[in-house]
Order: sequence, then structure tokens, then C-alpha cells
Amino acid sequence: MTHQKKTGLGRGLSALLDDTEVVHNNKQQVSNEGASLGTISHIKISDVEVNPFQPRSEFEPQALHELSASIKLQGLIQPVTVRRVGQNSYQLISGERRLRASKLAGLVEIPAYIRTANDQQMLEMALIENIQRENLNAIEVALSFHRMIEECHLKQEELGDRVSKNRSTVTNYLRLLKLPPAIQASIRDNEISMGHARALISVEDADKQLYIHQQIINKELSVRKVEELVREIQKAGSKSKPAKLGVISFQYQKIEDDLASKFGTKIKLKVQAKGTGTIEIPFLSEDDLNRILEMLDW
Repeated sequence: MTHQKKTGLGRGLSALLDDTEVVHNNKQQVSNEGASLGTISHIKISDVEVNPFQPRSEFEPQALHELSASIKLQGLIQPVTVRRVGQNSYQLISGERRLRASKLAGLVEIPAYIRTANDQQMLEMALIENIQRENLNAIEVALSFHRMIEECHLKQEELGDRVSKNRSTVTNYLRLLKLPPAIQASIRDNEISMGHARALISVEDADKQLYIHQQIINKELSVRKVEELVREIQKAGSKSKPAKLGVISFQYQKIEDDLASKFGTKIKLKVQAKGTGTIEIPFLSEDDLNRILEMLDW
């Protein structure tokens, strides 16, 4: 599927900010002291406080330094957006990364759009601006969606309209927040992809999700392989008496895999209906047998 690249602020944020207030470059009013509403003005960085509603908690240091170096050479091209909270006092609505990079670059003043906004509008503006960033990870997007629904009192359809996404996309992101924290951290850190996450979401049991997640990490499984593994586990779980059918349960499968990792050889677990059974540890040679015996402290 081909996605058309969005331009500008996006229709959700544009509507909130009311583009009619913006004075275009050839009509900019620049003032160091009495900045006017609806203009692009230069204000002191020291007069700007960070938006308390900023949903983005992490900023990649290298990218921040690269932006800072660019600002040193070219200046800050894209203004931040602030609201006035007092005389020569402003609160950031959006653009914290640009603000941080400008501080690193040693700037004293930065260009800014000055807006009027209440706290809910501030939160919604900041969330929408962050959602539309290309480098936002899936968990950050999901958290932003969740905050917009909870704190801005939006329905999923309304949220979709704000961020130009259909309801199913919004739902898929929100479902990520139901995954165990360890899996959410892997998504955030780009250890697993959104495709892996969607496959994991279809598994209801958290322990099974964590097991599959560990298999993805240890074996570097593709999304297709994970989908196959999920189907196998779900199929095994649907059997009322898996031992009679020659299929072991998820719990025994995990034990089998853990033992295989420990001994470095394929382990076969045979479990009877009453819970009795055997563990088979194959060996390839006398030396391999001695290796296994040493691991068993024989």
C-alpha cells in the first residue's frame, strides 16, 4: 500500500491552530519584546518553559546533536509554537526537540508562533504534532492515542479524524498497550516490529505472548514465522487432550525449548494423559554423551 506523504501540519492540527491567524513570511512581525498573537516572533529561549503535556519522553541524543549542528549553520527554520502565560513568559505547545537543539546550539532567541490555548487544547496540539512525526515509535503513538481518548474525551472515530487515520489503525495501536511491559519495551526499542506485535496481540494468554516474544528475540524470527508459531500454539491449545494426539501443551513446549537451549541438543518431552512421561536427550557421539553427563554433574 502506498501512503501519500503528509505536508504541513496535517488537517487535525491545522484546524486546532486556525491557519488564518498565521502571518506569512512576507508579512511577519518580528519583535524581541512585545510579541503579538498570531505572528512569527523571536522570543528568548530563557522565557520559554517546557509543555507539561509533552507526550514524548525520549529524544535520541545523536539526532538531537545533528539538529543542533544544523541550527548552528542555518538557524532554526521551523518555528516552535508557544502560548503566552505572562509578560515575556511563554509555555511550549509543540517543538520541544527544536527547543532542546536550539539550546545546545547556543541560541539566545528562537522564532515562535504565539497562540492562545487552554490546557486541553495544548495537550491535543502537542499530541497531534508528535503523532505526525515520522520517527515516533509505535508505543509512543499508542500512548498519545490513549491520552487523547482519556484526557481529551475523544471517541476512536473522532481521534481518527484528528490524526487522519482510520478506526482500525487507531484500534491496533491502542491494543499494543495491552501487551506485557517487556513486549512494549521491545516495540519501543525497535527489537520487534509492528508486524510481530500484531501477531502477538492475537494470543490471549500473557505467558504465551512472553514465550513467543522470547523466541522472536532469540531466534530472530520473521513476522511470517511468528504467525506460524502463533497458529501452532493456538491449535495445540484448542485440543482438549493434547497428549493423546501427540501434541504437547504450551507449558511443556516451553520446558522442551528451555532444556534444548541448556543442553545444546533437541530434547523430546513425552507426556501421558495422567501427567507421567519421559524426557529424551539424544547424543551424537561418546564425546557428546560425556558433555551432557558433565552438565548433569554425573
